Amino acid sequence: MINVTKSYLCNKTKFLSYVDCIYASGWLTNHGPLVSELEDRLRDYLGVRNIILTNNGTLALQIAYRALDLSGSAITTPFSFVATTSSLQWERIRPIFADIDKATWNLDPLAIEAMIDSDTQAIVATHVFGNACDVESIARVAERHRLKVIYDGAPAFGVRYQGESVLNRGDLSTLSFHATKLFHTIEGGAIVTNDDALAARIRLLCNFGIVDTDLIEGIGINAKLNEFAAAMGLCILDDMALILEQREDIARRYEDQLGDHVDLQKQQPHSQRNHSYFPIGLASESQLLRCRAALNAKGINPRRYFYPSLDTLGYLQPQTPQIHSRALSRRVLCLPIYPGLPRHVQDNVIETLLAEVSVRSQRQTAAFWPQANVTDWMEHRFSLPSPDCKRIS
Repeated sequence: MINVTKSYLCNKTKFLSYVDCIYASGWLTNHGPLVSELEDRLRDYLGVRNIILTNNGTLALQIAYRALDLSGSAITTPFSFVATTSSLQWERIRPIFADIDKATWNLDPLAIEAMIDSDTQAIVATHVFGNACDVESIARVAERHRLKVIYDGAPAFGVRYQGESVLNRGDLSTLSFHATKLFHTIEGGAIVTNDDALAARIRLLCNFGIVDTDLIEGIGINAKLNEFAAAMGLCILDDMALILEQREDIARRYEDQLGDHVDLQKQQPHSQRNHSYFPIGLASESQLLRCRAALNAKGINPRRYFYPSLDTLGYLQPQTPQIHSRALSRRVLCLPIYPGLPRHVQDNVIETLLAEVSVRSQRQTAAFWPQANVTDWMEHRFSLPSPDCKRIS
């Protein structure tokens, strides 16, 4: 079965050379040398001030809320992976949904203010499919209402907005380094902040509140990344230029062949792309189901990201229905995109979809949502060294 994504595996010899370093040092976890090296290199690669690695992306979100002392409620997007919302509920912060922009598919700043309640303390937005949110408008809303801003940047690894990392926006940004992500550490995540004091607090929260062997300052949890996960991350970081190049080639081919037949996400101006996903908007849910069935019959498994719309989840009711998110979630399908995807498989995906979807007239397209334009991805390449056990001994 060809799935919507395939975990990237680095060169085995290089990974095992890092494993040899771990065996030589005997240091497996608790802020080991490879974790420190990966943090340093990610800080440079992404262009951020502070990055704290965690053992998954969901804990990164939960720790972010704790670090900002959030309670009450938070305005968030209904069109995202469930962890964006479930992490709030888990921390007993009430999610309040505001609707999405019909073109960019991100949280609509114009919809936020109407949903703010007396106990609202934050906005939690997602850079959906790696498309940067309207961060300036969100910042203005937050400033007017004295709200914190957390960005779920799980899909936005390496994305730059107006020339700098989009992860620098808001009070905190989080990342997921799950095995299915563009960049991964098998399991892992990270929190990004420009605030040094906040970064120090996050580090304590990730390590039980332990300052040193004789001092514990407040409550914490275990969110530390281990050395074997960091080794995978270091290897994959070396290959990012190749990963991005191959993803861009696949995305361009989809756009060229399918762009006149489906809706594409409108790119936020000044936002570069990382091609972490390739979502298409079909005319209706029934058309989506037909397309998915036709692809499944050929051994190809696309994915309904993000379905259902999170404002429909039973454990969060009652909620105000978010009309645009509900409509979009019923008709978005993500197509296979990953390094090494065979060209003949992509041809099969395209041919199958074209057989199911006819070219729509301008009037028909307008009856759904605007056809999106795409902007160029400016690839950021780095030449990185192979591991050296002397560096960590």
